[in-house]
Amino acid sequence: MKGHESKMARMEDILNLPVQDPPCAEFSAAHITWVKVEGGRQGGDDIALIPFSRVDDFVKGESSNAECPASFRIESRRKRSEGSISKPRVDGYLEYTLYWCSYGPEDYRDCESGLGDGSNFKPATGKGSRPGRRHMMRGCLCHFTVKRLYTRPLLALIIYNQRKHVDKTGSPCHGILDQDAVGTRAMYAPRISEELRQKVMSMLYVGISLDNIIQHHMEVVQGHGGPHNRDDFLTRNDVRNIERVIRNTSHELHIDDACSVKIWVQRHQKHVFYFQDASASEPFILGIQTDWQLQQMLRHGQNGSVASHSTFGSKKLKYPLSTLLVFDSSRNAIPVAWVITSSLTGQDNHKWVGSLAERLRTKDSRWRLNAFLVDDPSFGFSAIRDAFQCRVLLCVWHVRRAWIRSLLKTCCNIDVQREMFKHLGWILYSSRSVPNAMDAVQEFMEVFVDQSAFMDYFKSQWSPYIESWVSCIRSLPVAGPEPHAAIESYHRRLKYKLFNDQYANFWPRIDWLIHTLTTEFHSLYWLDQYIVETGYFSNLRDESFSTNAWYQALHIPDIDVILDEQNLQVAKVISQTDRNLAYTIWNPGSEFSLCDCHWSNLGNLCKHVIKVAMKCKNRQVARPLLAAQIYRQTLLSLLHNPPDDPVVLDHAILCTTRLQQDIKGWEDLSNSGLLQQLPPELNSQMADNTLLFARSH
Repeated sequence: MKGHESKMARMEDILNLPVQDPPCAEFSAAHITWVKVEGGRQGGDDIALIPFSRVDDFVKGESSNAECPASFRIESRRKRSEGSISKPRVDGYLEYTLYWCSYGPEDYRDCESGLGDGSNFKPATGKGSRPGRRHMMRGCLCHFTVKRLYTRPLLALIIYNQRKHVDKTGSPCHGILDQDAVGTRAMYAPRISEELRQKVMSMLYVGISLDNIIQHHMEVVQGHGGPHNRDDFLTRNDVRNIERVIRNTSHELHIDDACSVKIWVQRHQKHVFYFQDASASEPFILGIQTDWQLQQMLRHGQNGSVASHSTFGSKKLKYPLSTLLVFDSSRNAIPVAWVITSSLTGQDNHKWVGSLAERLRTKDSRWRLNAFLVDDPSFGFSAIRDAFQCRVLLCVWHVRRAWIRSLLKTCCNIDVQREMFKHLGWILYSSRSVPNAMDAVQEFMEVFVDQSAFMDYFKSQWSPYIESWVSCIRSLPVAGPEPHAAIESYHRRLKYKLFNDQYANFWPRIDWLIHTLTTEFHSLYWLDQYIVETGYFSNLRDESFSTNAWYQALHIPDIDVILDEQNLQVAKVISQTDRNLAYTIWNPGSEFSLCDCHWSNLGNLCKHVIKVAMKCKNRQVARPLLAAQIYRQTLLSLLHNPPDDPVVLDHAILCTTRLQQDIKGWEDLSNSGLLQQLPPELNSQMADNTLLFARSH
């Protein structure tokens, strides 16, 4: 652990030190250039400045020291509130945390061997011996202090008081450099890692027995050639201890729900990326992301897409739940963040969106998102663009699902269902033929006036919001139907887990929702990814993860799709299990297609609809994307009526150039299955118009 060192510096100069932010996910003292302090209470100590958000990464990196594996516990902690000091010192702190190697500071080696009385060393903090830890205490003096600076709250000052893992004689006291530790557990870290602990906890939550966990762990250790670290020595007692923690854990940390939530937030700060308590003027907002979710977002979101699943449970839960999803290689939607908020509009989304983006860039400054799919017109698109610097697409999965399920309940005539569903699609895209969306709604109600049950539902639930949806469609590109299936699958799984009648008494409590999401529900997705990555426990995999309609559509051969380009009213897909059966798809290539298969008749988006939509895009026989049509109309209008003001003209040319870049980006999204493909003549015509406009002015 020999880091780089610079010349002596006075404590008064610490704010002039460079802020070091190593690019690796976890880093140690070896990755940092240290400066020795001259004089003062920290005289002779090594110091460095890092972003406060990366303190946990530093602690993990230090715990992974190859020569002296360890774990650092918090020996003491103090906090101050902002404004509590009128004239703070340059090293004054908002938070003070002392980390000490878990092999010290007490030393019970002589005591346990019968050579001493165990009183040769007492902790510097004045604490007595810690019951249950005597076997691991070897007098290690390695410790460091972290100060969250009072005048610079985003920075942390690390003061390394003793960087070597040695005892009071200066000799190595654990790890491979300690000859007495060779062949014992003192060669390794004193306890299992947080990653293994979370792994075992997830296995227990999904119902894997203790015996199966131990046997599986032994197979994994044998697979990589025997034990190499403390995690490889997982014992039954380790698993039983975790079992006991789960059994004794309750969602109700306080009888008052609001107090219970605050306690949870305090205990799980590393899983909270944004928290705002409710007040007279501000809504309640809680953003949750576990370490595993952060890893999945970094992995699957890199140059990929994130989709929002908004306002779930607004009728049953105290506050609605929103989820951010990424798509894995099997096209399954993985929850990578949860946001619980009392705000029913998107005007406050900018608060947590910015914090989440900053959290991701802190972990990987090179991480980039390609597209963000929103399912709510009020989400706040500018906040997404500012935070993630990516394209924003509108996803109408929620509208489609709500309308078709209501039609199936209120209308018994299949032919009428199909016609009504197609007309509902026309309402959303009414800007093509009708300038006012409400005119299209009125026409729809007149045509199907006899369907009173559905009309009552539509007028009460959707009429107030139609114009906002249409306005959003006019200004944003619309995602294709492929991701709808993955989002719907997540929606069904979430509904099944939370809205079981046995939990009805808990629905009004936020702490129950938090607990269920971060334990049992989180573990379902962890297990599925673990099965995919390792192949273990495949017999325990939830079938719904392997029956995603998007993923299944990719395995239907093109030859099994019968598409008549001269008559795009219907298409057919041959069954993959019964070659004598063919399913019929009405209105193919649209988000409002319907199939006559059983899964579609239940109100779900089926693999046949998605497969036909994919083939329509590939053969470029689907309707042109509405947003592209509107951009084209705007561009042509600008071409034929150029502004007189030269400043406005320059700005218009800049906008058209950006438009051309956007269209190229949409083509990339279309190739990934997220966006309907633009007809080549539309793209080339817009590019030609852009060049013509720029050259002529």
